[in-house]
Amino acid sequence: MDFGLVLQTDPPASKVVELMQRAERSGFTYGWTFDSAVLWQEPFVIYSQILANTSTLTVGPMVTNPGTRTWEVTASTFATLNDMFGNRTVCGIGRGDSAMRVAGRTPNTLARISGAMKVIRALGSGQEADLGGTVVRFPWIKEGAELPVWMAAYGPKALKMTGEEADGFILQLADLYLTEYMVKAVKDAAVAAGRDPSEVRICVAAPAYVTDDDSPEALAHARDQCRWFGGMVGNHVADLVSKYGEHSSQVPEELTDYIKAREGYDYSHHGRSDNPDTQFVPDEIVDRFCLIGPVEKHIEKLNALRALGVDQFAVYDMHDAQEKVIDVYGTTVIPAVNG
Repeated sequence: MDFGLVLQTDPPASKVVELMQRAERSGFTYGWTFDSAVLWQEPFVIYSQILANTSTLTVGPMVTNPGTRTWEVTASTFATLNDMFGNRTVCGIGRGDSAMRVAGRTPNTLARISGAMKVIRALGSGQEADLGGTVVRFPWIKEGAELPVWMAAYGPKALKMTGEEADGFILQLADLYLTEYMVKAVKDAAVAAGRDPSEVRICVAAPAYVTDDDSPEALAHARDQCRWFGGMVGNHVADLVSKYGEHSSQVPEELTDYIKAREGYDYSHHGRSDNPDTQFVPDEIVDRFCLIGPVEKHIEKLNALRALGVDQFAVYDMHDAQEKVIDVYGTTVIPAVNG
């Protein structure tokens, strides 16, 4: 199983680079960041520094979107980084929840994501792409260039499209039931489209918080540090409820029940452990969606995720124990999971 580290690009950028270096030394193979131009610093600028200061780490956004940059600019940025540092980038893409809404726009449609994935992958791999009537190709790109595009999804149509078109699936929660449900939907869609389902990489991303023991006090603190994640996921779930209804065979009840007490969301606290808009998230959801507790609990859940077909676990490292989680995963968790 691959392991990734997910960070926000809060200043100073040097701290982001340092944590990514620490992660690579600890056995992590992917480095991801948020991409929301108003809320955080520009990630692609920081990727250049991460790549220059690491040797093997693959970097990319979790996730970018097809609305804040033109598609050829996104592809050119990735292709330039790959030309400078080798094929060490991955394009994670989604609807653009925070990036679009904070700028006063609505998240992108699936049709727009589909079009963007085709263009970005083609151009980033040295092929031609049609930009709405104008066919272009980067004349400077070298032979052997490649750019995998991984799609974030929750809803039935997005899961289907991921299986049909994406190189990887990003699932932002670590609930075992929902992971099994959604991975199956993606793999089934891949098979129906005539693809080899093993070609679709599966990445589960969620906060991980390692405690010294399983005392009520330790677990309570860990939950409070990770409760923000249920609020972030709740934004996407709220969109699904709006589209499919509160009770729908299209969306599992396990995903929709907990947001009934949700009263709103302030993106200025997005992805932060002190987010005041996530008190509606119950402890049960934090435990199901995240990895919390002593080391052995992390190893147990990661092995269960791998058994469900997960190829990568990406650690959301937004809490008060960033270095500790990286170090403990490097010394104990990753070696135990990978033998």
